[in-house]
Amino acid sequence: MTQTGGSGAPEPTAGSAPDSSVAVSTGPESEQAAAPEEADLAATASPDLIANSLGEYARIWWRRVRGGESGALPVVIGLIVIVVYFQVRNSLFLSAGNLVNLITQAAFIVTFGMAEVFVLLLGEIDLSVGYNAALGAVITLWMLSSNLPLWLAVVAGLAFSAAFAGLEGVIITRLRLPSFVVTLAGYLGGFGLLLALIDMAAPGSGGTIRLNSSIIADIEGGTMSPAAGWIITAVAVVLAAVYMLTRDVRRRANNLSAPPASVTILKIALMAVAGVIVVLICNQNRGVGLFVVRGVPWVVLVVLILLVLWTGLLNRTRLGRYIYAIGGNAEAARRAGINLSRIRVAAFALCGLTAGITGIIYSSNLGSISSNFNGGQYVLYAVAAAVIGGVSLFGGRGRMLGAVLGGLVVGVIYNGLTLLGLGAAAQYIWTALVLLAAVAVDSLARRGSTPT
Repeated sequence: MTQTGGSGAPEPTAGSAPDSSVAVSTGPESEQAAAPEEADLAATASPDLIANSLGEYARIWWRRVRGGESGALPVVIGLIVIVVYFQVRNSLFLSAGNLVNLITQAAFIVTFGMAEVFVLLLGEIDLSVGYNAALGAVITLWMLSSNLPLWLAVVAGLAFSAAFAGLEGVIITRLRLPSFVVTLAGYLGGFGLLLALIDMAAPGSGGTIRLNSSIIADIEGGTMSPAAGWIITAVAVVLAAVYMLTRDVRRRANNLSAPPASVTILKIALMAVAGVIVVLICNQNRGVGLFVVRGVPWVVLVVLILLVLWTGLLNRTRLGRYIYAIGGNAEAARRAGINLSRIRVAAFALCGLTAGITGIIYSSNLGSISSNFNGGQYVLYAVAAAVIGGVSLFGGRGRMLGAVLGGLVVGVIYNGLTLLGLGAAAQYIWTALVLLAAVAVDSLARRGSTPT
């Protein structure tokens, strides 16, 4: 239908034919014009915001994947392929004993990756994160060897690591220096400081400080009782379910978009299945002969708590949203009134804090910290874990869960190659190939999602 021009008829718009009538109907032509806009919206918006059903959620998610927003899908597929490969090559790979060993071995790689996420989201990098972790561990173990309270030793170690990285952030922002150069200096200085501190803390010990705390030792070496594993898993799933369901109800009550109930229930079910699988594996007896070893390692709970805290910080706080905004477009963030220097320093401090936690986990695994700590190798693990998990090197995109998955990929590679009897050469080559593949996927995804 059309309205004929007259005194009350609308004037022709720019670019329209000079005719006495203007089309205002919503016929097939209008629908065709709206179709590209709907497709663009589906390709860029989160499925949680625009889907009305589980089927629509799946369709929108697939459009996003095809448009380059693949999220954690590549790393999940890659992890499954690598696991299947190693299981085919060695049937012991998926045994309960090896899987629990893999979890404890990969824990510090996972937390290293989580530390690096904070600065990578800004489009920066921290090359000193490895030795920063070792410095925090040295201070903690030094104070414990001096019979100081555990809480004070842990707080001092974490505070030092946070301050060390925060100082790097101040130098980067105040002097406007590249983070690569500043943190490379921190890497070199951190190594020298590590040697000096160990020599002061334990002279004549061969460059090693022993761990004198059974509580910290139990982070990696201790396990929950089988019953405690089930109880903690049930409580975690119930709390997550209550939070997600009440959040959706509250958003709908305020006329805000919320994911379909079926999608939320599916996410809760997947979390429950994952928790049940982990507890079932860990509760199997892994001991030899009459020696019984079963239960979920405490480090799993530590990593889970970190994941929840840091995910909440990035997704639910102003600081987290500012970190994403600066990484996505620093100039736009500055024009919006965001204090770029303050947020960058805070992000580096959070990176250092997480590195300090990683140092404690690492010392729990070995029972000591020494001058042989390979900070150069571990910073590569940190970057590899984050990037493999989908965190963009260009900033503005990535999630803490991705770093966990990426860290597991690195851990699986090293564990599987060790089972196959292959040495360090094969381990480095495999990790390099996976890292290159992850960076290539990230670059291609950015090209595919950039409008032409």
